[in-house]
Amino acid sequence: MGGYALGSAFDSKSGQMIMVSLLLMFGSFFLGNLFGNNAPIYVSQVSETSSSYSSSAAISTFINKVSVTYRETPLVVPANGMNICPLKFNEYIPCHDISYVKQLARDLNLSKSEELDRHCPPLGKRLFCLVPPPQDYKIPIKWPVSRDYVWRSNVNHTHLAEVKGGQNWVHEKNQLWWFPGGGTHFKHGAAEYIQRLGNMITDETGDLRSAGVVQVLDVGCGVASFSAYLLPLGIQTMSFAPKDGHENQIQFALERGIGAMISVIASKQLPYPSNSFEMVHCSRCRIDWHENDGILLKEVNRLLRPKGYFVYSAPPAYRKDKDYPVIWNKLVDLTTGMCWKLIARKVQTAIWIKEEDPSCLKHNAELKVIDICDAVDETKPSWKTPLMNCIQLAGATTATKKLPPRPERLSVYSESLSRIGQFSLHLSKFVLRSLIFSHLVSNPNFSQPLLASQV
Repeated sequence: MGGYALGSAFDSKSGQMIMVSLLLMFGSFFLGNLFGNNAPIYVSQVSETSSSYSSSAAISTFINKVSVTYRETPLVVPANGMNICPLKFNEYIPCHDISYVKQLARDLNLSKSEELDRHCPPLGKRLFCLVPPPQDYKIPIKWPVSRDYVWRSNVNHTHLAEVKGGQNWVHEKNQLWWFPGGGTHFKHGAAEYIQRLGNMITDETGDLRSAGVVQVLDVGCGVASFSAYLLPLGIQTMSFAPKDGHENQIQFALERGIGAMISVIASKQLPYPSNSFEMVHCSRCRIDWHENDGILLKEVNRLLRPKGYFVYSAPPAYRKDKDYPVIWNKLVDLTTGMCWKLIARKVQTAIWIKEEDPSCLKHNAELKVIDICDAVDETKPSWKTPLMNCIQLAGATTATKKLPPRPERLSVYSESLSRIGQFSLHLSKFVLRSLIFSHLVSNPNFSQPLLASQV
């Protein structure tokens, strides 16, 4: 009896230890999968002229040379592979190189923020070496944990945490950057702000998704928390911001796994076709929409689909001091001239809807309130195209139809695909490609090569 009791106690104790061990093992596996290997994948370079480059003891030694190399004509790649730029170039971006832009400053219109535009140096002045990661760069943390945490050493900038910590943009937390989800106009969290926008648009009856918002352009996005919290609603966002005094804020967004790019609305159109977004969002984006006859707002009008929304969270929408009322009145005049309708204004935010009303636009053009653009070839890309200080009327080739929500809209054929010159794609080929790639995705082991004529 005593032996049975002792054995039973032993089994119970062993079972508890086994359960604890299993829990620890699964916990370690789970965290390891989410956070990845926190060992650095890059070791600082000993010398710019060293003949070897080693990332860690576990990674093979490369024979690439660490050296500042510029592009030559004809293009020549060293026999031992591309050279590696010295570590100080770890954030080098060819067409956003501050040192090069300073050389052009005398010829730039600073009142239009042209210094923040892309300025690409001549080929002979462009680096032709592999840009290294920052010192102690680690394999990024996986989504969805990366929405809230990234490795501190991967984006080693402290300025944003110092000046925007009170607005809950980003905080330092041991080896990590922590993103609480705040922003300048939503310091209590993007989720609450997004729900508020949905309430304002739908008169408290729905959210942004039920209002038809599927694709959003976030202007002056900061660390892109607005975009991160739209993803659970199935809303895709392209976030952009300039490379300015906030250091490389876009790198924070990319490390989090959020689509973002360095860009600015200054003197050229953004590289997107007309009618691309159901919403353009500006939360304290520091853009003077009321200046220069509202030419920047007219670019927003080009990008918005009919019945799309312009969300403006900034002091002119709610403050009555300084010159904010004057700015607000200018914004009202400009948006009215473009036949937008102000549908909500409360809690520091104003929202307009882009009405589809050609007769209103023609009437305002007759009153000299706006100018109507000449007919343009919309098959040409907007890349490097100067801003237009006019409104494009929807015609037979520019009229847009209501698209279904994702993922259904990914399979919908757009007539614009047939109007892009040598890259045109007609309905029959679109259907064929959709069937082929759908088959490939559902059959990952399918290895039969595709003929060029098939794709």
